[in-house]
Amino acid sequence: DNWGLPMMNVLIKDMYSLALKADMVAVANGEMAGSKIDACADMLMTVFRVCASDSRTSIEYTKRWGLMPIINLLFKCYFKTNKLHLCKPLIIAIETNAANKDIKDLFSIADRVTYNYFVGMKHMFENEFKGADKCLSFAFENCLRNSMSNKRKILICLIPVKITLGFMPKLSILKKYNLCEFEDVVKAVKRGDIRLLNEAIAKNAAFFIRAGIYLILEKLKVITLRNLFKKIYLLTGSFQIDVAKFQIALNWLGLEDVDSDETECILANMINDGYIKGYISEQHKKIVVSKVKAFPELNTFL
Repeated sequence: DNWGLPMMNVLIKDMYSLALKADMVAVANGEMAGSKIDACADMLMTVFRVCASDSRTSIEYTKRWGLMPIINLLFKCYFKTNKLHLCKPLIIAIETNAANKDIKDLFSIADRVTYNYFVGMKHMFENEFKGADKCLSFAFENCLRNSMSNKRKILICLIPVKITLGFMPKLSILKKYNLCEFEDVVKAVKRGDIRLLNEAIAKNAAFFIRAGIYLILEKLKVITLRNLFKKIYLLTGSFQIDVAKFQIALNWLGLEDVDSDETECILANMINDGYIKGYISEQHKKIVVSKVKAFPELNTFL
C-alpha cells in the first residue's frame, strides 16, 4: 500500500534541506564540499529503489507514485555536486520503463514542471537543444503564472536554447522577467555583430557564470558569425564569394588579428558543422555556396 507516501515526501524534502545546511557547516569546518549532499543522495536512492521495485501492485496502490518527487530531489543533489551522469538512469526509469510510462503524465503538475526543468538543463549541457527546448518550454508554460521567480529561472536556460535554434525572444519578455542581461546578446546574434556579443558576454559574465550558462553563450558566437556571413552572402547576391570579404567584415568588427587563413578555417568549420552548405575553392580563394538553402535553418540540424 502507498498510504505513507505523503509523509515520505515531507521527510525526504526535510532531509534534503538539512543536507544543504549540514554541507555548509562541513565546508566551514574544512571538509569537502558536497559530502553531506552525496550522503543524502545515497539515502534517497534507497527510497527510490523501494518505490521503483513496486511494479506489480495496481496503479491505485503502487508506491511508484513516489518516484517523481524522489527523482526531482536526486536531480537537485546531482546538479549541486556536478554529477549529471547519474541523472541518466533516473530519466530512463521514467521515460522508458513500461510500468512507469503509464503514470508519467499523471504526476502532479508541480512535480512534472520540476522534472522537465532538470531534464531540460541536462539536455542543454549535452548540446541536445531540441530536447532542451521541449522540456524547458513545458516547464515554463506550465509553471504557475504568479511564480515569477521560477519562470525567470526557467527562462535563463530557455533563452539561450531558443537562440541556438534560431528563435529570438521578444524584448517585452526580457523586460517582463527582468532579464536585461540578454538584450545585447539577442541584438548581437540578430545583427551578426560579434563585437557586440563579446562585449555583452564580458559585461554580464558574473551573471552568466552564476546561472551556469556562460559556455552555452560562448557557443552563440558561431551562430552570430553564421548570421554575419549570411548577410554578406545576401549583399553580394552571388553564390561565389571572395574569402577576403568575410575577413574584412571580421576585422571591422574587432577581430583584427584574423587573417585569410583563419577566415578560411572558420568557414570550413561552419561548412563541416552544417551552418553553411558549400565548399571552399583554395585556388580562387572563394567560398562556393549551395543554390538551395545555402544557410539552413538552425533547428533543422542542431
